[in-house]
Amino acid sequence: MAPWGDAKLFFCILFITCCCTVTLAQIPLDCCLSVKNKKVDKQIIVDYRQQLRGMGCSIDATVMTTRRGKKLCVFPNAPWVPEVLKHVDHLKKICKENNKTIIHGL
Repeated sequence: MAPWGDAKLFFCILFITCCCTVTLAQIPLDCCLSVKNKKVDKQIIVDYRQQLRGMGCSIDATVMTTRRGKKLCVFPNAPWVPEVLKHVDHLKKICKENNKTIIHGL
């Protein structure tokens, strides 16, 4: 291959890599914009995830998913949150042991 052919190939690969990186960086995240301090009944929560400030979102939050699929944003440090998370983890463990899944939308 001619010297110019190598350079063209290099810049083509560099361009594609840069475009992919920019595209991935622009994927929108589903972030909580505010949080509630209202206690949630652990019986209606089937899943959760932690949202961290600085990882694409502006605030820290615990995002809880209800049986109906609704997302609830709560303070991660609220005193009642660990009990709910422990309950969900326990349900997931039982379901995994029995090869079941937690049903959303009941």
